[in-house]
Amino acid sequence: MPDTDLTTFLDAPLFTPWRDPCSGITSYILGDGPGRRLAAHQQSFYYTSPSLFVGHDAANSPKPLRYWFYCFNPPEGSAAFGRTLGSLDLVTGKLRHYPETSFSEASPMLDTLTGDIYWANPNGIRKLSHPDPAADNQASAQSALVARFSASLVAGREVRRYATHLTLSADRRALGIDTRIGDECFVGQALLDGSGQIEIWEKLSGDHTWNHGQFHPRIPDLLLFAQDFRTDPVTGQTRRYQNRMWTIRRGQKSIPVYPENPLSNRPPEEAQAYRKTATISHVADLARTVVTDPRAMHGHEWWSADGDHIYYIHYQTGIERIPLARAGAADAAKATELVWPHRTVSHAHASADEKRIVLDALPPDAPDTHHVRFVNLATRRTVDIVSRYPAPDPELRRYHVHPHPQFCADDQLVCYTTTVLGRADVAFVRVAELVSATESV
Repeated sequence: MPDTDLTTFLDAPLFTPWRDPCSGITSYILGDGPGRRLAAHQQSFYYTSPSLFVGHDAANSPKPLRYWFYCFNPPEGSAAFGRTLGSLDLVTGKLRHYPETSFSEASPMLDTLTGDIYWANPNGIRKLSHPDPAADNQASAQSALVARFSASLVAGREVRRYATHLTLSADRRALGIDTRIGDECFVGQALLDGSGQIEIWEKLSGDHTWNHGQFHPRIPDLLLFAQDFRTDPVTGQTRRYQNRMWTIRRGQKSIPVYPENPLSNRPPEEAQAYRKTATISHVADLARTVVTDPRAMHGHEWWSADGDHIYYIHYQTGIERIPLARAGAADAAKATELVWPHRTVSHAHASADEKRIVLDALPPDAPDTHHVRFVNLATRRTVDIVSRYPAPDPELRRYHVHPHPQFCADDQLVCYTTTVLGRADVAFVRVAELVSATESV
């Protein structure tokens, strides 16, 4: 842990403590009361996207400066398009809404070095420079167009997205692109040199949706991306993906992380024992689907902080990882490590030192068991942050109200979305309390 306490802003009046009745862990909820919120519902960023900007004070000590979050007011919009951004100035305590930031999917991205915020919608990718804390009105904030697809590429078709969630290349020269235009998917990068140019690295098969692109944290020209469900626009039928995780390097063809079925070289009894009933938190109508290839049960992948591993969820098994050095090899499955077993896990995130995990579990067939949990890998002990995560109102399902917990503030905090007050709210919990609760007896 760093010497500087980056959690003291939680003691401000804008945050309301909430104590889990079972575990006793205290979360701090933003905006519980009149004049303390910007929207009917407020969400944390997607778990792979940082949202807390930590700058430095006059003594060059780290200091939290601004926190960003999603805003939405039903019945307008959905998780696909229509939510907007809000921020909390952690120096002045001022909340600020940016109505011009209507974004698609989970595209907003915080540049953790400059404090600038990026987002995308069908009209392009835009940037808002780190706002002046002394500014009293949002008119002082002017967004700039960063990149837009050429008319020749779009060819009159609908731009479904520019990126599921924008990420910055390790050399800070580009943003990762995983777009869908009409019925075609592409991966590539949007250059940040002022040209507005977007490079297409590869056009992908139309049999699936391709999304969740993430730049490698240290290698500029390497993207991790996902094969995902595809819903037929005519019939409404959903097609399951077969091989979830892929990587691509600029100038090369994409390759699967696991080229072969991980069970293909295993003993027959092990293959027979593999669970063939899938539970996917996002697609309830596919919750009982026969699956015989584990690659169709992988999901919600992310890079380790150092980029040496690809972490992912293996549904009905737990949290796994594979070294990047072995990804794409024919025998990649031999390098797979089960980091933490958890049959109903939906999303997870690892601390930078990879000694701690935070996860949520949202099985569609067991709503009374939904929870948000902290895992201390050093002691192999756990504690629930939210022991019973209330299912949101059915009208809110289209906004994708999942906890999506993530470590932030140099791993001193966990940020997540909570529904314990009957709406979507942003919440934080101190990691020090979680570690204390999971120390060895």
